Amino acid sequence: MRNSQIGRATTIAVALMSIATSAHAQHVADPGFKSVGRGAPVVADLAKYPIVGPSLRLPPGQQPPGQRQGQADAPEIKGFYSARDGASPPGVKPLPIDMYTSKDFYKDKALWSDPRYFRCNSVVAIEEQWGANGPRFITPEHGPQSAAWGFCDRDYPRAAIVSPYKFKTAQEHYQALLAETRKRGGPTKHTYATVPGEWTVRYVHPGRTPCDVWSYRMQNNQVSTILSLLTPQYQQRMVQMMYHEGHDGVAHWPSQYCWPEGFMRRWAAPATWDWNVIVTPSLVQIHAGVARNFITNIHVGREFNMTGAVPRLGADVPRWYGETIGFWDKDTLITWTSNIQGWFAHGAFEFSNKMQTIEIYSPNRDASGKFIGLNHEAILYDPDALVEPVRIIRNYLKTSGFEEGDPYVYIECIPTIYPINGKATPVTPGQTIELKIPDLYGRPWAQMWEQYNEQGMQKPKDEDIFTFK
Repeated sequence: MRNSQIGRATTIAVALMSIATSAHAQHVADPGFKSVGRGAPVVADLAKYPIVGPSLRLPPGQQPPGQRQGQADAPEIKGFYSARDGASPPGVKPLPIDMYTSKDFYKDKALWSDPRYFRCNSVVAIEEQWGANGPRFITPEHGPQSAAWGFCDRDYPRAAIVSPYKFKTAQEHYQALLAETRKRGGPTKHTYATVPGEWTVRYVHPGRTPCDVWSYRMQNNQVSTILSLLTPQYQQRMVQMMYHEGHDGVAHWPSQYCWPEGFMRRWAAPATWDWNVIVTPSLVQIHAGVARNFITNIHVGREFNMTGAVPRLGADVPRWYGETIGFWDKDTLITWTSNIQGWFAHGAFEFSNKMQTIEIYSPNRDASGKFIGLNHEAILYDPDALVEPVRIIRNYLKTSGFEEGDPYVYIECIPTIYPINGKATPVTPGQTIELKIPDLYGRPWAQMWEQYNEQGMQKPKDEDIFTFK
């Protein structure tokens, strides 16, 4: 092993022990005072909740020795399902019809609030049962009715997912944090001499460490709990995705077609393995992504133009990763992102062009005061998709400076899979195909499902009025 690799591994190990010792997985930065909108304690520690299952993407620290998390050829892990091959778990009375036996999920909306409709699976467990990230629980010869069950007595509480703050909009939240900072003598106007240069390093993604998990992966939640966070229209959209991925085995993941990943993919576990952060007095830049194609530019000290459809910096046109402003409270960076292009991340809910976020980046330090990484607290606002704001907390661990390791490589996505006749189809060089170009701004995944997989279904003509209340 090279010296740089040894040093990187040592840095990660020390950072992991420091965070695990102090606050374990759901550590949130304590600002040192009672804030109106940051640093609120978590209601429940997600690390103490087992995954709903079945899934081969195990909780951090639970994969067998020598096996990386999510390894495609991993052996089956017993105990991550409560029943399989169509059988129901002991003590659980199945519904007369569920997602895996239904021929029209639209008709079943009264059942969506019952975890048994999804066989007590998590969202990620539904999309993985056809073989993604591990062995198949559903096989073509036996059909969707053979789907495995998760654990009906497991669920991460909804109260721990929703925002603990009183604000209804990102603007209100940002202005309150700014006013609070001004009362404390800020915002801090850093120069090159005072800006937290120690942030300008590489960080490892929390999904690759054994001590950090967060709710957006949704391994720990019943589907019905996630649906209760969404408005009726977006409940229907999410059930549509789960039905076609889980019942039909037909997935339209953006990355397989080289479509844009979208803003919320920043929180998806497989999507942003490493962060590269560069800090200047006027701009903080974050590069990330498995395909090295995520970029966040935080414009420090700027203000949004409020004349468009949503607050913005540039033209009144939504951007895939939005536009971000921010300010410093000493060594804490508080940001507001708006002007986001609505999209979806597979295994998660869709979001609209009204999605906005407040994000707080705070330094994590060990017992000696040494900088070991960043705490990232994000509050998501989307009045079209969410019935109330939600919060995601995660920690990024420093691995090395830029004076060592491989340089940042931007990876171009070269398509080899195309949506042909409504199904993702590998295509070899030189092959001639007939392809209908999708409308990327018109929910192309849904268009294909409705054309090829929903014949005979009765989609509601008006907005779905289904509610959990």
